[in-house]
Amino acid sequence: MARDSNQPRKFVEEEVLPVINDYWERAEVPLDLGRRLGELGLVGDGLSGYGCPPMSKTAAGLIAMELNRGDGSLGTFLGVQGGLAMRSIHMHGSEEQKQRWLPAMARCEKLGAFALTEPRHGSDSVSLETEARREGDEYVINGAKRWIGNGSLADVVVLWARDVEDMQVKGFLIEKGTPGYDGRAIPGKGALRALWQADIDLTDVRIPVQNRLPRANSFADTAKVLKATRASCAWSALGHAVAGYDAALNYTSQRTQFGKPLARFQIVQEKLVRMLCSITAMQLYCLRIGELDDTDELSDTIAALGKLNNTVKAKEVLSEARNLLGGNGILLENHVIRHFTDIEAIYTFEGTESIQTLLVGRDITGFSAFT
Repeated sequence: MARDSNQPRKFVEEEVLPVINDYWERAEVPLDLGRRLGELGLVGDGLSGYGCPPMSKTAAGLIAMELNRGDGSLGTFLGVQGGLAMRSIHMHGSEEQKQRWLPAMARCEKLGAFALTEPRHGSDSVSLETEARREGDEYVINGAKRWIGNGSLADVVVLWARDVEDMQVKGFLIEKGTPGYDGRAIPGKGALRALWQADIDLTDVRIPVQNRLPRANSFADTAKVLKATRASCAWSALGHAVAGYDAALNYTSQRTQFGKPLARFQIVQEKLVRMLCSITAMQLYCLRIGELDDTDELSDTIAALGKLNNTVKAKEVLSEARNLLGGNGILLENHVIRHFTDIEAIYTFEGTESIQTLLVGRDITGFSAFT
């Protein structure tokens, strides 16, 4: 982790919060802030070697929490870069691929993306239709992807496609500027506005055989990456909830109505206490997830349970925070409405609340509701 354990919080307080509302309102990516993450040694998601800053999985979770406390777009930028793109290469790539990409990505000199979701396959990602066909020393890829963070600007895209030879899902690296790759930022988003998520069309995209991830040979290998990022979503949701709670506590302590601060009213105190109860439970989920992840004991079920609980609770906390700020709760300057809308995206990606419920339900009952 960074030498100063308070560095992520200082970065958020001093560099992110003063400017992020303008980026969010303009729907512009704060690339300078993204690059700063690499300069500060905050990118790596607990991966080892290859220029990744040394940190435990718990430390990586705390960094994700702090960045999302500042802004969900920046937190998701980190999740895409370290948790998805870098982790895929670190887990499934060749030694040459790791040496080429990971050190530069850890410094945020090169940006990555993770292309799994498709227009016709969101939750049902295992049924993806993008195809890769080997022709001599190349793979030819055709298909489409949607909701791909950094997909319109990444230097390398980790793309998941079905190999027509054996119909297994495999991973491929597509480099910036490859002919046939067309990534366009999706307009009109009401959440994570300071992150560009792309629609991608792939038309006869040709890549060398060396650009296939050699250890990614089925969707089960893709799922290994997703398990880790579900855990990260629990930390991210905690960051959003803490931001909402802090804003509500500060506002109600200063805002005077009926001759006294709002925080002196019993009903306001009751709401704040319930918010704190939820946040404390979310913290305990995250700490346990971190402990299990650090010892390689984190199961798919626990990761899903943590993501499910924390995103649901974060939505409740942020709804109450917006309520406590009254009409002022919809103003960006009060740092609630941005988190209120951003949590909707985190609630959905990496598997919706319903999908996480079915993953846990399958484990506790022994019956799969997916088939």
